Amino acid sequence: MGKNRCPKSTIGDVFVSKYQVLGKLGYGVSSTVWLARGLQAHKHVALKIYIRDGDPLEEFKIYQQLSKGNHSHPGYSHIRTALETFTIPRPGSDDHTCLVQKPMWESFRDLRHRIPRGLFTEVLLKGALKQLFLALDYLHTECKLVHTDTKADNILSQIEDESILDAFTTAEMEHPSPRKLVNGVTIYASRQLEVPKFFGDSVLSDFGSAVRGDLKRNHNAGPQIYRASEVMVKAAWSYPVDIWNVGVMIWDLFEGKHMFHGDDPDGKGYSTRAHLAEAIGMLGPPPLDLLEKGVRASEFFDKEGKWIAELPIPQGMDLEKSEMRLEGKNKEAFFANDAWDASMASRRQKNGKTDA
Repeated sequence: MGKNRCPKSTIGDVFVSKYQVLGKLGYGVSSTVWLARGLQAHKHVALKIYIRDGDPLEEFKIYQQLSKGNHSHPGYSHIRTALETFTIPRPGSDDHTCLVQKPMWESFRDLRHRIPRGLFTEVLLKGALKQLFLALDYLHTECKLVHTDTKADNILSQIEDESILDAFTTAEMEHPSPRKLVNGVTIYASRQLEVPKFFGDSVLSDFGSAVRGDLKRNHNAGPQIYRASEVMVKAAWSYPVDIWNVGVMIWDLFEGKHMFHGDDPDGKGYSTRAHLAEAIGMLGPPPLDLLEKGVRASEFFDKEGKWIAELPIPQGMDLEKSEMRLEGKNKEAFFANDAWDASMASRRQKNGKTDA
């Protein structure tokens, strides 16, 4: 973070007479995250403090929308909501905005580094997916929002074992975090939370890329290798792109590899044509009714849906062979439906349409 842009926060600071900073949990491009103690409620919270020229207004609006849904919906408890927001005044400089949330443990991405072979077990995956789909259902049906960035980094574990928060505070007091002075601002090293004795429920987080689902759009969205087919061909998309994201992410968590890579042979990295070619090699050609709606579809397909891009379809790719861990009835059930047809059926259902 550049000069005078980063929040000038010091361990021990008290903000809005309510939150005392205990230590630094991490940082990102636009913010730093701190563990704090609520002086009134006597509960730990996480403070996400944005850089001076950050613009979290749209993200804050999303959090307001998240709070307006039916809280009795089973997915509400699997959404990371905001407790409150406030402003930290800085004399002679722009103010910093702050988001207050419940502290969470690590993400699914971090969890992979702690479990054997870095692979979710079938039991762990099933439980996590059930909670994730509940969260997405709340997001889609109650809030009319599309997350667009569903990935392992953005799925966190709730903290049920609060002893790790007390241990964090004790460790900071006994062994203060390394720090340095940069442009008059003390920069602290982040401190990790300990591994809890037991894991809490899964929670969907990070709504900075969320958009309204009742407005059709066709801009690029989502992690590149997770992009749904309608995003790649620039057809109008909505809620179903989140479901596609989850389906592709499962391969990372359970199989330990990406389903698609999208590496173009021209050596310039990711390309839509390479990604689409892999998807066809793995799943077969996409439905013609999808291609008819895509602004970019003519770059890759003719009017009959035949592949015309100057890139061959990869040979030897096979969805069933790519899946290496399921067995018996679970594997049979997984491959019972054609992948594109099942995907399109999900899209029609999400968009309130059914086949005649």
